Amino acid sequence: MFSKKKGSTKIDSLIGQGTTVAGDVKFAGGLRVDGVIIGNVSMADEKTGTLVVSEKARIEGKVTCSHLILNGEIRGPIEVSHYVELQAKSKIVGDLAYKTLEMHPGAIIEGHLVHVHNGKREEVAAADVPRVEAKSAQ
Repeated sequence: MFSKKKGSTKIDSLIGQGTTVAGDVKFAGGLRVDGVIIGNVSMADEKTGTLVVSEKARIEGKVTCSHLILNGEIRGPIEVSHYVELQAKSKIVGDLAYKTLEMHPGAIIEGHLVHVHNGKREEVAAADVPRVEAKSAQ
């Protein structure tokens, strides 16, 4: 029904703008969040679970998925087994564990980055990550 701009992953479910869900959410396939979730968000199938969080959306709780495209806010720990894209208006307050990370200028992470490779967790030290400041042309 819904499809994201990049790739061919199908979005099966939508939590619309103006909607607040209080409680844990378990999804299959793809989930797009335009509203607010206060609770944990996890995928039902360990192989596939694409979560798209739009610019005005917010999640307060632990997030577990295989693919994450974030342009809103997540407050809580995040575990992503494959790919994370942090778009320009994204904000994370909590730790992010990932395999592959794409971060656009303007994205904010207030927590630790943990790279997961072959099942091993390797925390990315602040000294290993150069500080990048980007200004948007407006």
